[in-house]
Amino acid sequence: MKILVVDDDKNICYSLRRLLEYNGYEVVLTEEPKAAIRVLQDEPAVELVLMDMNFSHSTDGEEGLTLLKQAKLFRPDVPIILMTAWGSIDLAVRGMRAGAFDFITKPWNADVLMERIRTAKSLTPSPLRGEGLSAAKDSPLLGEGLGVRLPSLSCIYSTMSRIAPTNAPVLITGESGTGKELVAEAIHRQSKRAGGPFVKVNLGGISSSLFESEMFGHKKGAFTDALTDRAGRFELANGGTIFLDEIGELSLASQVKLLRVLQDQTYEVLGDSRTRRTDVRVICATNADLRAMVREHTFREDLFYRINLVGIHLPPLRERREDIPMLVEYFLTGACQQAGLPVLKASTDAIAYLQSLPFPGNIRELKNMVERAVLLASPQPSPKGEGERLLTAADFMNEAAQHFTPPLEGTGEASSRSLSSVERCTIAACIARCGGNLSLAAKELGISRGALYRKIEKYGL
Repeated sequence: MKILVVDDDKNICYSLRRLLEYNGYEVVLTEEPKAAIRVLQDEPAVELVLMDMNFSHSTDGEEGLTLLKQAKLFRPDVPIILMTAWGSIDLAVRGMRAGAFDFITKPWNADVLMERIRTAKSLTPSPLRGEGLSAAKDSPLLGEGLGVRLPSLSCIYSTMSRIAPTNAPVLITGESGTGKELVAEAIHRQSKRAGGPFVKVNLGGISSSLFESEMFGHKKGAFTDALTDRAGRFELANGGTIFLDEIGELSLASQVKLLRVLQDQTYEVLGDSRTRRTDVRVICATNADLRAMVREHTFREDLFYRINLVGIHLPPLRERREDIPMLVEYFLTGACQQAGLPVLKASTDAIAYLQSLPFPGNIRELKNMVERAVLLASPQPSPKGEGERLLTAADFMNEAAQHFTPPLEGTGEASSRSLSSVERCTIAACIARCGGNLSLAAKELGISRGALYRKIEKYGL
């Protein structure tokens, strides 16, 4: 792999060349933007660029931003890692917006820099190395972490299989209950860190005053209640993966402290001035809209780019109802085994009914409903015989009515949506009970067949 280094400081150029060549990379050095563009045009073997943001006597970074845009114009396939001083992080963020792959602060840590280069190499397909975007299709799917391989998540499995072997930070987004933690665990299990710890941290449950103690640890006597030494979460996760859930709940003061350790992989224990190094992969998750929070200045933009090198979004269950049959079967098998009962199956009308429900709690809510049905329902013998027993729509209806039927108080748009949900569920359940016979369903509902057709079209049944 050939790397282009662009920096007007000769000492930095030579220092980087020694480091990169020692690690087996070919290096091309340039000290000014025009020469860098010529290299990118004439050297197709260049597969990564390390570039400073300031040249000559300029300190505003405009030369660097111009070079970045020109480089992406001529070679959009080449990842660019920016080098900037810690005090110029805002400039690096502007570079990330313009298409840079990553940024690193000066003075850099050699191990951190080499890790960023390896990550860029792993995540960027190169025709010169015989790679392509389709490579992920040949990788093993990571459905095991979700318990079942879901049809709607095939693209997500491909992304997971591509990024798992790297140390790239990952941001998993999605509503509560969509399986963000399971995806994080699956990535960890298939990574090179699988033998190391997987430490889960719910940032929503840590106050700002306790953040440093919880994350970085403390020495005995560091504060009034520090009666013994305590290891922080980053120390516990060393050599493995740390999963930071609900990162959108983090206060701005805590965000600054987290950014520093993510940037340099160093931290200080409370009560100890010695700087410690950590070797962790960071996976974050949130159900918040971090981009909107960045616009509202409640989430730091530099931290957002640091944790969001790779993004995975898990859609809500109501947008992927085709997954429900497989999930129900998987949850039924697990619940029956745990309860020591013969394995149950879900009937066709039960699946149809479950697919009609809104599931605001997503997969977690579906799992709970199935487990309660296993314990409380009265299974019916299957028409196929052979001792198979079925859960029908009726086994789920009473409980669903308690959980999904919204209160009728209130007026306006919210109440209208609530009543629509009730009507949709009622119609879907009735059609399921009638085995798809629309004439019988219309009669039971007390409406004409034509009216039922319009309702089916309205609700997408």
